[in-house]
Amino acid sequence: MLGIFKEKLVNAPKELNSPASLNSSNNSKQTHEILQDFISSNPPNAFYMSFGNDALLAHSPSNKSFIHHRLFSGVENMYCVFMGCLHNLNKLNKQYGLSKGTNEAMFIIEAYRTLRDRGPYPADQVLKELEGSFGFVIYDTKDGTVFVASGSDGQVELYWGIAADGSLAVSDDMNLIKGSCAKSFAPFPTGCMFHSEHGLMSFEHPTRKMKAMPRVDSEGVMCGANFNVDSQSRNQMMPRVGSEANWANWGSQA
Repeated sequence: MLGIFKEKLVNAPKELNSPASLNSSNNSKQTHEILQDFISSNPPNAFYMSFGNDALLAHSPSNKSFIHHRLFSGVENMYCVFMGCLHNLNKLNKQYGLSKGTNEAMFIIEAYRTLRDRGPYPADQVLKELEGSFGFVIYDTKDGTVFVASGSDGQVELYWGIAADGSLAVSDDMNLIKGSCAKSFAPFPTGCMFHSEHGLMSFEHPTRKMKAMPRVDSEGVMCGANFNVDSQSRNQMMPRVGSEANWANWGSQA
């Protein structure tokens, strides 16, 4: 999977962008170069969708794993690339009033839509209900919103980085992100979610802030940052009031 989103769409953590990228022997790449690398390194059935000049999603249905699914779905201007397997999918579909044939990517879109439009639960609570391994990227073209999440067990690894034009790139292919973003890349933290407007948060520990930890590569050069839960901090959250506050305070209260 691959998602690339222009800087104007996402408020990526500033610590992800390493100054060392400017002096790296491997220069970061432009969006079209990253996409070309993805297509060429995947089977002929790989494809992509571009959304003007603002975003693109690329997907390869090829699945070398018998455990994890690779899925792409689009419903009413919402698009999702999903990797993994939800063990309680049937229960979740029933809970959300969806048909038995609804796959993981389609379910994630419906769960996102419920959060966006009605917000009956905090986002972290919804993600905690997902049993299994997962990593996904959602792009909502109507609202221009990007939503990324990675499961707690770390079985589906995601990576993110900053491209040459400042765009945020997200993929399950470490070599692709490393080769595209020079020194400005890092593993996407497990048990976490990222919203393009509200930033990075742990859905396992939503009342705690995330802390950027300097990451040094084998050459001793600063290389993006790892993000961990800061056990000494606490997010200040006001009670949500009505549906207008759906994403304004998107984590559980203490």
